[in-house]
Amino acid sequence: MKEIRWQEFLVLMYRLFLVYFFYQIARLLFWFFNQDLLKVDSIGDYFGLAFHGTAFDTTAILYVNSVFILLSLVPIIINSKAGYQKFLFWWYFITNGITYSFNFGDIVYFRFSQSRLTSSVLSVVEHENNLSKVFLNAMIQNPLVPISFVVCMVLWVFLYKRVKVQYRKPQNLIVYFVSSILILCGTTVLVVGGIRGDFKHSTRPINLVDANKHVKNPTLANVVLNSVFSFFRTIDTNNFKEVHFVDQKFIDEEIKPYKEYDRVEDSKPNVVIFIVESFGKEYSGAFNKDTNIKNFVSYTPFVDSLAQHSLIFTNAYANGRQSIHGMSSVLAGIPSLTDAFTSSPYSNQKIQSIVSVANDLGYDTSFYHGAPNGSMGFLGFGNILGFKHYFGKDEYNNDKDFDGIWAIWDEPFFQYFANNIGKQQPFLATIFTASSHDPFKIPEKYEGKFKKGPLAIHEPIQYTDMSLKKFFETASKKPWYQNTIFVITADHTNMTYYPEYQKAMNRFAIPIMFYSPNPKYNLQGVNKDLAQQIDIYPTLADLMGYNKPIRSWGRSLVSDKNEPSIIVNSDSIQEQMIIGDFIYTFNGKDVTGIYDKTDLGLTQNLINKPKSKQQDLDMLKVKAWYQDYMNRVINKKLY
Repeated sequence: MKEIRWQEFLVLMYRLFLVYFFYQIARLLFWFFNQDLLKVDSIGDYFGLAFHGTAFDTTAILYVNSVFILLSLVPIIINSKAGYQKFLFWWYFITNGITYSFNFGDIVYFRFSQSRLTSSVLSVVEHENNLSKVFLNAMIQNPLVPISFVVCMVLWVFLYKRVKVQYRKPQNLIVYFVSSILILCGTTVLVVGGIRGDFKHSTRPINLVDANKHVKNPTLANVVLNSVFSFFRTIDTNNFKEVHFVDQKFIDEEIKPYKEYDRVEDSKPNVVIFIVESFGKEYSGAFNKDTNIKNFVSYTPFVDSLAQHSLIFTNAYANGRQSIHGMSSVLAGIPSLTDAFTSSPYSNQKIQSIVSVANDLGYDTSFYHGAPNGSMGFLGFGNILGFKHYFGKDEYNNDKDFDGIWAIWDEPFFQYFANNIGKQQPFLATIFTASSHDPFKIPEKYEGKFKKGPLAIHEPIQYTDMSLKKFFETASKKPWYQNTIFVITADHTNMTYYPEYQKAMNRFAIPIMFYSPNPKYNLQGVNKDLAQQIDIYPTLADLMGYNKPIRSWGRSLVSDKNEPSIIVNSDSIQEQMIIGDFIYTFNGKDVTGIYDKTDLGLTQNLINKPKSKQQDLDMLKVKAWYQDYMNRVINKKLY
């Protein structure tokens, strides 16, 4: 028994316990810094979430520490020597320190992404060459986060060193090797079970969706999870899988994936689409007249004035969480689910979109983004959609207007846009703005010009609004202006201040506005019907007089046809759909939640209450929509 390595085994358990302990500290800090978005009713409820999070911590910890465990237990005689223990120390803290930092990065990132870190971030950052500047700005703006990380790591090292392995040379090598191998085999079984989440062969490994089993409000699944688990669990995963719930006839009748409009337009309108970075509905007064938010402040005076002469949709939603999601949703009518279409293996295929429709009608089509060409993946996806021209920072060719991190400032780039489009008519031009992006800077010459708000984004939103005003001043003098339809919307939402916009569904609330100085398009009024980004493409196809069938899960917002409306987005863990009077959550197999459509915070799950025939039908529509989406994406039927 003396040759059995009890001391080393117990020290290993202590070192792994420290990892669990500091993961719980990271979870607590994640919740603390984001408690306005992750509302927990009581201390008891928090401890319940933290307890259930242990299973997800186990998987993450064993992912990261499996080699460390092996190195600690492998019988090579020198295990207890000081030099080998020093090697283990560095291995332990390099691997754990790097991955542990994911949780702290997510403290900041969560406020923008509304989800835990996943491997999809790799597809976002691969196009960027400014990551060091972004990282530095994030630390400067959120100093308590890196300070907390450093304090945790210092304390972790201190506690690690408090318990040491004492050197002991084995005397009976047979007992030493046999006992070590038995302990190693037993530990391997435990590690495999821990990574899977249980020891049952019949069940699949624990996944992000499983976090929802332990929460009443889906947003709190982010507290149960940890960023290391969500990152590693989504590497090389492909949630795009064909499913079969209904027959094609049901899809054709209830989902109607193809739309057709019969508007006749002799003079094709020009189209200008503004996809405004991070432009949440919360920031604009024109879209909040009926929200009854006490002491509401608007940061978009020009958009508010233009809205009085536009057709605006005050109950509109984004179909994704990131900029590239906004591009696919607005232009191609393809929402992003748990896994984004744009970062999937299926994105490089022929896609019908408002770009292909415009090309078919003989339009000149162009895309503008003031960042280095290729940033955000826009250039590649723009080529897939078929834009004839791309104008970025390279074409602008004047670095004195560069903001130093992301792109050309909005004001000069909007002027470049206004003066460059319209050389051929009809035209469709899309501009993706940049200045309301983190780190939320404005040009030095405008310091003090705009009112300070409680959120960092409030100043740059006002700057972009002013830039829009100057764009329209320039555009209104152009010969193409009178026969142009302008669309203003957002790519996704961002920071929230008012509690109303901290609700789960309202984190997707955006403005959608159609404006034209030409009265024949009749683009005026306030529409309170549900709308979404993927409605923009069929709406424009309708207004442009495109009479052929289009593949679209959205609908024309100016058509008299009674078309079905299914609002779709995802919190990155499961899908969310609004159909009729209810909000449904769906995990790819089953409807997991039913909420009244007024319950935007998703606080009262009605899934276990008796259901009406309409609810049963709508639940089937959820599955049918998902089936059609997967079928078209996987089998390249997006045209």
